[in-house]
Amino acid sequence: MSHFVEGEDRRQPTLLPSCLDDYVSEDNAARVVDVFVDELDLGSLGFEVVAASTGRPAYHPATLLKLYVYGYLNRVPSSRRLEREAGRNVEVMWLTGKLAPDHKTIANFRKDHGAAIQAACAHFVVLCRQIGLFTQALAAVDGSKFKAVNTRDKNFTVTKLKKRMDQVAEHIAGYLADLDTADRLEGEAAEARAGKLKDKIATLRAQMQALKAMETQVAASPDGQISLTDPDARSMATSGRGSGIVGYNVQSVVEAEHHLIVAHDVIMTGHDRAQLTAMSAKAKAAMGVDGLEMLADRGYFSGEEIVACEALGVTPYVPKPLTSNAKAEGRFGKQDFTYLPDQDVYRCPAGALLPHHMTTVERGMTLYRYWDRASCQACALKPQCTPSVERRVTRWEHEATIEAMQRRMDLAPQSPMKLRRRIVEHPFGTIKAWMGHTHFQMKQLKNVKTEISLHILAYNLKRVMQILGTGPLIAAIRT
Repeated sequence: MSHFVEGEDRRQPTLLPSCLDDYVSEDNAARVVDVFVDELDLGSLGFEVVAASTGRPAYHPATLLKLYVYGYLNRVPSSRRLEREAGRNVEVMWLTGKLAPDHKTIANFRKDHGAAIQAACAHFVVLCRQIGLFTQALAAVDGSKFKAVNTRDKNFTVTKLKKRMDQVAEHIAGYLADLDTADRLEGEAAEARAGKLKDKIATLRAQMQALKAMETQVAASPDGQISLTDPDARSMATSGRGSGIVGYNVQSVVEAEHHLIVAHDVIMTGHDRAQLTAMSAKAKAAMGVDGLEMLADRGYFSGEEIVACEALGVTPYVPKPLTSNAKAEGRFGKQDFTYLPDQDVYRCPAGALLPHHMTTVERGMTLYRYWDRASCQACALKPQCTPSVERRVTRWEHEATIEAMQRRMDLAPQSPMKLRRRIVEHPFGTIKAWMGHTHFQMKQLKNVKTEISLHILAYNLKRVMQILGTGPLIAAIRT
């Protein structure tokens, strides 16, 4: 062992430090967790702080909350692993006063205090605001799919059931053909093979009956889906072609200056179209600003949502998706027509004016129709414009709001969508890396919301410790 760094003899007596506090340095993250939880008003957040008058004394909620925050901060979310850490990790011993709750107690605390834990996560965002970390009224919102404790085989939709039933029927037909062949043969081997084939056919027929029963349940469900392991998990498409997961859609709003997550939510729908207003309102309240600029991708585009955001004092930047096939087919799109508000007409690419002819209401939206049949019939560009008799242009009553948003995006000094990616996407990658390939460990929406709140609290704690340092953060929490 010469020429290498040598360790001490395991049997050598040593004089250990006299107290646990000597093992935890002044800049240790455990000290931030300790001060943060001690400064919380646990009762007002919803934790049970009144001990029972009879029976065995319970653990104080501060002890278990410290254990969980420390665990998520160090990528140890499992209650069983936290139980082990409490008996061998010096930092956890210091944090809990050498208390070692069993895994059932630890797990029940997270399950029974979900709303209070989520409130503690929100309180840290308020603390960040009080420290003065939100100096820019700019944020970005995004959604990401997280896996649930439910495999794809345990999730059923109408399409999936049809495919599985077709597969089972095909296998049954194949085995019946093999059985006919086996019946023509003689000998023990043929009889044994025929017996195995009959067992397989019986099993498949039982599967078919189960699938038919499931088909009835799926048809009766509100959204046409049933998940057996986690009843709230839903099948959701992802960006990869032909891929998808069974899980939840996690929404988050990240502020632009320090990339802290200021608002979040978990939903059971795979799209983001109806989330812009709700998430913007949460972020605006959390950051304590009078006005907020919100960046979002085209998945959030909804005319009603954009109008509602502006009514809240939020200025949205959302690109409009191309939903018409005109451009793909080589024809003029609506963006090639210019609206002239003074005359209330559209000017087409050929220079003709299309006057307002009709007003209609569809799905609660007031729509105006513009066309000029005579101009279209004599137009040389008609083959590039429409295969119909005339080209009709539809204008929503709040179309001016959408046009103003598009002008803002065009005049912005830097691309709002590039800025959005830099702000909001990396926190999702960081949290998913912490969670591992399984993502959520808990089942049902209310428990999943608690779990993601703990992950986001840990993420924000780490970010602020990197920004301010451990000592200044502890001082700020105490003031």
